[in-house]
Amino acid sequence: MTNSANKIPIKLSSVIDDLKHPIENESYRLECKKILELEGVLVLKDFLHSSAIESILSEAIDQEHHAYYCINNHNVYLEPLDKSYPLNHARNRTVVSSKGCITDNQVPILSPLRTLYDSEEFKDFLCSVLNEKALYKYYDNLSSINIHYANEGQELGWHFDNSSFAITLLIQKPEAGGEFEYIRDFRNSKNNDNNYDQVLDLINGQSQPKKLAMENGSLVLFRGKDAIHRVTPTIGRKTRILSVLAYNSSPGVQLSESARMTFFGKLN
Repeated sequence: MTNSANKIPIKLSSVIDDLKHPIENESYRLECKKILELEGVLVLKDFLHSSAIESILSEAIDQEHHAYYCINNHNVYLEPLDKSYPLNHARNRTVVSSKGCITDNQVPILSPLRTLYDSEEFKDFLCSVLNEKALYKYYDNLSSINIHYANEGQELGWHFDNSSFAITLLIQKPEAGGEFEYIRDFRNSKNNDNNYDQVLDLINGQSQPKKLAMENGSLVLFRGKDAIHRVTPTIGRKTRILSVLAYNSSPGVQLSESARMTFFGKLN
């Protein structure tokens, strides 16, 4: 990537630790794909050089005052209320998500995050592991790269994703809490089997989810369309900071205006 004004190139090799993660190596790609298919999640520890993570963290702290903070009450299916079910039914039971977020157009042009996101080598690696033909950035200028902030007490409530995959990068762990919990194959979206009874048990604290261990600099690929998941409340004064790298399988896709207002508090 090159800054149009300063013409300063940033090499991907200065961002990704390609000794630990040789993303252009076919054997490495096949191993990553195998793990993702078996586990539904792939955690690549120390994916970025420590210097790159330190730079991203510094940028994130500098930009945090621009973050849009919101509290959303939603059901686990991320769907509108269905009046054909009672309010205490699993379809309509609400959980809370609260976080701050800065958008793609607030990420510095020369950020290592942008170098990573825009890299053709990185996208080619993702396509190989995710079994996608191509990946494209969002057509709007908000949704491609986001940085999420969870201060003390903030959390991400139980939910299923609308998309077939999610790509995240942990920038800063909190002192405690902020744990990613999930249960694989908790519904079958293809057959419209929403598993209401077990979802209700989970919301009521009667199920035992798995916990995902992540360290700063970990890249995570996760298939969350049928895997229910959440992030527990942050504990302590250190903010949990995470970047979401969002791609589409087709060009020209943008987040809806209502979704942009909900998540970002603005349209552009």
